[in-house]
Amino acid sequence: QAHLVESGGGLVQTGGSLRLSCAASLRTFSRYAMGWFRQAPGKEREFVAGISWRTANIYYGDSVKGRFTMSRDDAKNTVYLQMNSLKAEDTAVYYCAADSAYNNLKSAEFWGQGTQVTVSS
Repeated sequence: QAHLVESGGGLVQTGGSLRLSCAASLRTFSRYAMGWFRQAPGKEREFVAGISWRTANIYYGDSVKGRFTMSRDDAKNTVYLQMNSLKAEDTAVYYCAADSAYNNLKSAEFWGQGTQVTVSS
C-alpha cells in the first residue's frame, strides 16, 4: 500500500507564496504520473497541475498558469508545488495524487490526506 503525505500548507496573505511538498512511498516513483488537485468548500475537486513520467511534460489548470510551478525530484520520491501570487480564491485543501497513467490522474490510484491552504485578503 502506497502512501502520499502532503506538507507545506498554511495561512498566507494575498500575494504571498507557499511551497507544498508530497512525499510518496512508491517503489517505482519515477514511473508514476503525479498530480496536484484542490477542493474548496462547496466546490468540486479541481485539477491544479500534473506531470507525466513518460514525457516529463507538466500541465497546469487555467486558474494557476503563470503563478504555480510543479516539479518532481525522483531521487527523493517527492513532488513540489510552488505557489506564488496567491489569491483568496486559491484557498482550498490541496491533494497530491499518483497513478501509473497520466490520463487516470483525476481518478488516481493513490491520494494523500490533503493539506489546507488559506489565503487571507
